[in-house]
Amino acid sequence: MQNQSLVAKKQFYKWHRILGLISLIPVIFWSISGLSHPFMSNWFRPFIPQELFKPRTQQQMAPVLSLQQVMDQNKILTIRNFSLVNFNKQTYYQALMPDSSYRYYSAIDGVLLPNGDKQYAVYLARYFTQDSVSSIKSINLQTTFDATYQPINRLLPVWKIAFNRADGMDVYVETNQSRLGTFNNNTRKTLLWIFRQFHSWQFLADAFGETFRQVTLLIVVAIMTLSLFSGIIVYGLFWKRFKQIQEKQKIEGKKEKRFVHRYHRQLGLVVSFVMLTFTISGGFHLWVKLTGRTDTKQPFEQLINRTDLQVSNLNFPIADSLIKRTSLIKYKDITFYQVTDTKKLVKYFDTQSVTEILDGDRKFALYLSNYYRGSDTEHNTTYKASTELIKQFTPEYGFINKRLPVIKISYPQHEDWYIETSSAKLASKVAGIDRLEALSFIFLHKYFGMTWAGKNVRDIVSMLAAAGVLVVSLFGFAAFIKNK
Repeated sequence: MQNQSLVAKKQFYKWHRILGLISLIPVIFWSISGLSHPFMSNWFRPFIPQELFKPRTQQQMAPVLSLQQVMDQNKILTIRNFSLVNFNKQTYYQALMPDSSYRYYSAIDGVLLPNGDKQYAVYLARYFTQDSVSSIKSINLQTTFDATYQPINRLLPVWKIAFNRADGMDVYVETNQSRLGTFNNNTRKTLLWIFRQFHSWQFLADAFGETFRQVTLLIVVAIMTLSLFSGIIVYGLFWKRFKQIQEKQKIEGKKEKRFVHRYHRQLGLVVSFVMLTFTISGGFHLWVKLTGRTDTKQPFEQLINRTDLQVSNLNFPIADSLIKRTSLIKYKDITFYQVTDTKKLVKYFDTQSVTEILDGDRKFALYLSNYYRGSDTEHNTTYKASTELIKQFTPEYGFINKRLPVIKISYPQHEDWYIETSSAKLASKVAGIDRLEALSFIFLHKYFGMTWAGKNVRDIVSMLAAAGVLVVSLFGFAAFIKNK
């Protein structure tokens, strides 16, 4: 019976070594790329002088012609939206046309500006970089994500402006909302490539498809988890034996020859919890991505007829000195001016009578959330949804979502939808298992629980954790070599 127990223990030890060897290369890939992440996102992050665009007030932009006058002059019968922008010492109407292209018409004489959207993109890029000297190497409209402009940046379409500079600075701007998508220099592009290939294993998706990548990573994570648990169990099974050998060597005065094995065991116990948090959160993240439902609902779109615009956009019951942005929204077949003031309060005025709709921003957010949900629960009096204005990022609605301010609409069953009413976009949705996955990933994988200590401390702790996992794995491999 004792011999059978010993054989079982040895078999268990053998499987731990096999699982550990299979996990070795993935652990090295993930640990080293994980160590590079703080450099990419924090310490080596390129500097840019301005990250937020500060628009002028309507009084400062001083438009002479109304939107209606510009549309009539240029024989425009329908648009999707508009806003006023000021660049290169001129004020323009930025008109979103039915074909989703942008045209820029002078607010002084109504003349069309050739390549207006491209010119405005360059202006924004120079504003954010405060670089008016460097030449532009290239400028391209980007409608999809790629290796250097990844899905985490959320905003599309954007213009990619590449500066002819020694640091290879690329700036991505969204002209519709006059905001920065992201910016990369040569160092960050290199770190992005390393992280994408060695942490996300993008080379698998490029060769065999995204599903193959996710399934492969899930299998590897499962093997790593089994290796972790088998190591803990092996230490528990052989603990007395390890202690007896160590005490015998001390008594006999022999030099310890298996110190590598001992360090592997001891450090393994220390970092086992850390490795468990990495594997569980990473595996959970992959599983949700693999099995999650893909939204097919198209972005909200609208068409505004010239006949809908009876009241001038220059005659609101708000002082021009307080108006930061004016645009259009169509809500329940009624067209409204959406006016944002200098305090970021949003008001809605009927374009036929300039009558203000009370609580308009909340009502429009509910309308949009029901659109994206594919439901019509707004008119059900027994159905209630709470709303909340979100002005800063939260653990649930993190900085990766990019858009602020947004309105959070909370439905029963803990279903939250975040709507950016200024762009009529769905900023994020959090429901059911998605919420649990997001929280596990940011706290167990990215160590956001250390945010209270500051970003630098959090990054150092996460790097130490990754380094610990790497060292334990390398000690394990060294122990395997010694056994051979």
